Amino acid sequence: MGTLSSLHNVSTSLSLLTKPSLSLSPFLRPIRSLPPITCSSLQFNITFAPPKPKPKPKPPPNLKTDAVLDSDSPPLPPDGQFFIPWIVRGEDGNLKLQAHPPSHLINALADAKTQKPKKKAVKAVKKEKEISAVGNASVEQPPPKLSKAARRFYNENFRQPPQRLSKVLAAAGVASRRESEELIFDGKVTVNGSVCNAPQTRVDPAKDIIYVNGSRLPKRLPPKVYLALNKPKGYICSSGEKEFRSVLDLFEDYLKRWDKMNPGSPKPRLFTVGRLDVATTGLIIVTNDGDFAQKLSHPSSNFHKEYIATIDGEVKNRHLIAISEGTEIEGIHCIPDSVELLPRQPDSSRPRLRVVVHEGRNHEVRELVKNAGLEIHSLKRVRIGGFRLPADLGLGKHIELNQSDLRAMGWKS
Repeated sequence: MGTLSSLHNVSTSLSLLTKPSLSLSPFLRPIRSLPPITCSSLQFNITFAPPKPKPKPKPPPNLKTDAVLDSDSPPLPPDGQFFIPWIVRGEDGNLKLQAHPPSHLINALADAKTQKPKKKAVKAVKKEKEISAVGNASVEQPPPKLSKAARRFYNENFRQPPQRLSKVLAAAGVASRRESEELIFDGKVTVNGSVCNAPQTRVDPAKDIIYVNGSRLPKRLPPKVYLALNKPKGYICSSGEKEFRSVLDLFEDYLKRWDKMNPGSPKPRLFTVGRLDVATTGLIIVTNDGDFAQKLSHPSSNFHKEYIATIDGEVKNRHLIAISEGTEIEGIHCIPDSVELLPRQPDSSRPRLRVVVHEGRNHEVRELVKNAGLEIHSLKRVRIGGFRLPADLGLGKHIELNQSDLRAMGWKS
């Protein structure tokens, strides 16, 4: 009702302005008159504008033509939004869409270290390692894995395990092992200031102070030496007899050059592995390694030794049969591994026999040929085990054996 009365008052005032008797100011003359407002009803029909229509969502991609939906993917949301960020290839080779990343990527992200460890964390880890090392000090830790060359260098230059006293004296070049034992029994050897009469006493030259006849033994033993000599005729393999020259005399120049080749290392005491009689030529091994010499020369090692025997006279089949049947040497019946008649050489009219034995008894090949009724003109050894005498190695010359040559003779250093 208040609204209606206000509207009525407005209309009354406007009607008064339209009367000609009233003088209007120039500012109110151009204003048009409004018709009177009347209201016959007290109710109003008020309506509002309809809301704007929402945009229709875009249709989802065609799964039948684009790809195959993974069965493990979650169902579509009800609002129609469809998000598939991962496209992977299935086991059948077809592409498929899935809403979650592949499992291998999740595992890789979980295991990856995205940040550098802090200094405090690194110090804590080091401290834990030190504590664990101290706690496990009583437990024997495995030795570090080193290369073969590093182990060989360490063993040859630094590691000197305790050895028998007689063996140490022989390796140092004092005398042979038997003569060293006699020196020990005679009381001419002292260890750490005390006389030692037991050759089997374990000593370490690097730690123990050893004197022989008033002369101190060097702390460092000479390295192992392995040489192959083409022995000439007229030399013996021992140094005790003065009426014959020894094969060791052929190494005088080698020992003179030793200080230049191995500065700071004592000279080795060389000896032969096995023996060849004074009239036999060919391959002979010279070394200062007693273990190697013992294994190579012992009959139980069964190393094949090949000889070439030049015969005076004619060789017939009955001679070959008699040699192959063997003969008795030092109370043991020795049978050769093989006997073969070689072709004649153009520069020699004498027949040659190839004889292979494995026992290595004293004068074994000569006794086999003699028992067959033949006479040997010359005898030469050309092979021991898998190592053959080089054809270009002259008489009285020698070469150093490498690891492959030693392995061919069945030795692992």
